[in-house]
Amino acid sequence: MSDTMETIAILGGTGDLGTGLAIRWAKAGHKIVIGSRTLEKAETAVKALCEISPQTEALAMVNQDAAVAGDIVVLTVPFAHQLSTLESVKTALAGKILIDVTVPLMPPAVGKVQLPEGGSAGKMAQDLLGEEVMVVTAFQNIAAHLLQQDVKIECDVLVAGNKKIAREKVIELAAQAGMTGWHVGPIENSAAAEALTSVLIQINRRHDISHSGLKIIGQSDS
Repeated sequence: MSDTMETIAILGGTGDLGTGLAIRWAKAGHKIVIGSRTLEKAETAVKALCEISPQTEALAMVNQDAAVAGDIVVLTVPFAHQLSTLESVKTALAGKILIDVTVPLMPPAVGKVQLPEGGSAGKMAQDLLGEEVMVVTAFQNIAAHLLQQDVKIECDVLVAGNKKIAREKVIELAAQAGMTGWHVGPIENSAAAEALTSVLIQINRRHDISHSGLKIIGQSDS
């Protein structure tokens, strides 16, 4: 159980990744809000979440209300909807940490690195929202289906953002979800984690692996 009970609002929580994070953070003691463009979609997502994990409680809200309710806000929408979603909740995010999980995958060529002109999805989010919002990118390389299961995840989390205090909070949340997070520097460095997603997709395809991941080695045991 987390020492600090916080409300975590997951915008785009209707997808597999948002569902998995919701399950793990609810288990750690946080209050979960699932946001979507419509209340009907959010309510449907909460029902689906309860079917997967009956013990996980969550509230359904439209994105704007979810962003207001959240102490911390998480964005898990497809890249095509990233900026429009952020624009719609921009005012509500002021003074908060936004965890952006967006990866700029361009279907059908998702196995090809195609970073946007803005440098990375994370940098684009920070540029749009301004310095009043602490954008941190993380969880781009985690297999969503594993998050939904009671299993140990053998993949570390790269955490990028301009504010150290915000990165530290996300690393704490990663630990509560059963993963190790690592400071990787400013938001510009999000490009590495975003690009790595396409690399891991290629590894999965070519080597018949269901969930390849990244593990940082070299840490002293002392």
